[in-house]
Amino acid sequence: MFTKILVANRGEIAIRAMRAAFELGAKTVAVFPWEDRNSMHRLKADEAYQIGEKGHPVRAYLDVSEIIRVARQCGADAIYPGYGFLSENPDLAQAASDAGITFIGPPTSVLEMAGNKVTAKQHAIQAGVPVLASTPASRDLDELLAGADEIGFPIFAKAVAGGGGRGMRRVETKDALRGALEEAMREADSAFGDPTMFLEQAVVRPRHIEVQILADSQGNIVHLFERDCSVQRRHQKVIEIAP
Repeated sequence: MFTKILVANRGEIAIRAMRAAFELGAKTVAVFPWEDRNSMHRLKADEAYQIGEKGHPVRAYLDVSEIIRVARQCGADAIYPGYGFLSENPDLAQAASDAGITFIGPPTSVLEMAGNKVTAKQHAIQAGVPVLASTPASRDLDELLAGADEIGFPIFAKAVAGGGGRGMRRVETKDALRGALEEAMREADSAFGDPTMFLEQAVVRPRHIEVQILADSQGNIVHLFERDCSVQRRHQKVIEIAP
């Protein structure tokens, strides 16, 4: 069991992680930018350290070197990323491993595969899973625009990194595509540090069904059945219905 866990996140998810750690007898460490100095997650942890520079709160939570610096400084033996921010970033998992700190989450190889939507899609194709038509990933607007005609409209512009509906735009016509791509790229770069995009065929009135997988380091894997996540706002799940 871990003795001290650094929670590399903020808000509700950080507080929930700290409560779970407390129940298991582990100490907790919070990180916060200057703008979050009065946030609840800072007060709930056993220790708290400021990260980043004033005026860039989101960038602070995306700074792998800052997270590792604090983990070393406080003597944390594990880092938990929560969701969003660095949760799907293989760089944090690798940096933690290099520092001799356990990353509570999938290994680097899995994050490199699944954390990038295009790479994950390639693995799905190799596994024989049917997928929607899409373009290669690119940061070149003209290259992305050229690939739109082969797919047709409506179309989705999607960031390859991250999730939660950020860096995603549904576009109805080609005339609106450039502006939507530029806006989505700026949002993705700000939220995930990566503006790379791809285009994908849009499904009209879809249902969003997920199956969650839980695995441990001993090779034990279970699925937690299906959940319907179709109730969304701006491509962000609002309600999840599960057995």
